Amino acid sequence: MIKIEDINEAEPYRIFIDRYNHALSKNQGSINAISISSLNKKNMIVTSRFVNLKYIRNDEWIFFSNYNSPKSQDFSQHNQISALIYWEKIDFQVRIQATISKSSNFISDKHFKNRSKEKNALAISSKQSNSIDSYKDIVNQYNTTLSNNELISNRPKYWGGFSFYPYYFEFWEGHESRLNKREVYEKSNDSWKHVILQP
Repeated sequence: MIKIEDINEAEPYRIFIDRYNHALSKNQGSINAISISSLNKKNMIVTSRFVNLKYIRNDEWIFFSNYNSPKSQDFSQHNQISALIYWEKIDFQVRIQATISKSSNFISDKHFKNRSKEKNALAISSKQSNSIDSYKDIVNQYNTTLSNNELISNRPKYWGGFSFYPYYFEFWEGHESRLNKREVYEKSNDSWKHVILQP
């Protein structure tokens, strides 16, 4: 689930929350899974991956990762991302464009302290996306870290939150007739422009 706090009152946020609650009522699995696409400006390659969206606080959307990971390097080079959510239980898709930056230390520290020691041990022991000789080595690294209770209670500086701030939403609602409904909200200054797109 996504922890939603002090939600923004703008129309696209109201639509998102309404659809999220509807998907939740239909027992949507992995409801917090969100695909994040980023650009590596050095090689001009776009990559995508799924992350777990943990919080929405007003207009700040937050997930957590290793700050040394390839996606983190992408974010530091180019602070614009695209995000995609699909809830198949209600045949509903959300496309988002946003700017991204590291979350505050307060947010990262608080979230880390509230996680299980198993999750924290993995965050500490993994050099995310680096190559390693065998899966067994990964397990050994994890078990060694897990046995050190003092270590896993302190957030490492190379792990924490990323916050993104949407400026574009597209809501897609599927229909059997293929007359799919598409609504766009795009932020301009402090207001949202609303348009309908053809299917």
